[in-house]
Amino acid sequence: MNKQIVVETAVLLANQSGSWQTLTLTELAAALDVRVPSLYNHVQGQEGLRRELALYGLEALLTAVRHAAIAKIGQEALVAIAHAYRTFAQANPGIYELTLQAPATDDNELQQLSSELVTLIALLLGSLGLTGDAALHAIRGLRSLLHGFVSLEMGGGFGLPLDLDESFQQMVVVYLQGLVPV
Repeated sequence: MNKQIVVETAVLLANQSGSWQTLTLTELAAALDVRVPSLYNHVQGQEGLRRELALYGLEALLTAVRHAAIAKIGQEALVAIAHAYRTFAQANPGIYELTLQAPATDDNELQQLSSELVTLIALLLGSLGLTGDAALHAIRGLRSLLHGFVSLEMGGGFGLPLDLDESFQQMVVVYLQGLVPV
């Protein structure tokens, strides 16, 4: 057993239950067939486990977003990133929430991952003519838009028999088109 196995098992359990908040060290230890004290060799208690799940989630989201943007520029890349974000959230309902929280200022690893994600999106927005504060405002808007859609979708908030993929696509494209300076 190592830290990676502990974290990956915790991710699996959190995603199965739909929330990292319900995952206990006792449940994790049982899934790994070890005693709870053995987990402390790999994570620093419940709070340490939460941090490891956040790291895992941000790394996975960043990887998905980077992969989606490969060989694309501008709006095409941003639309691909939006779809990768949605896919990540759907595949990781138990840890998705942890990717939303602003990292503590003294947590260099989480700060770095968060910064890399913002930088990537800011670079792509730059190709649309948005830089500096305008790009950061656009990132906040895009993030809010994506989170709102994903949250409604995961919570069963869309009851009409209308293609959700098409709704998502149109929402993202219309938002991005509205960002382009005239």
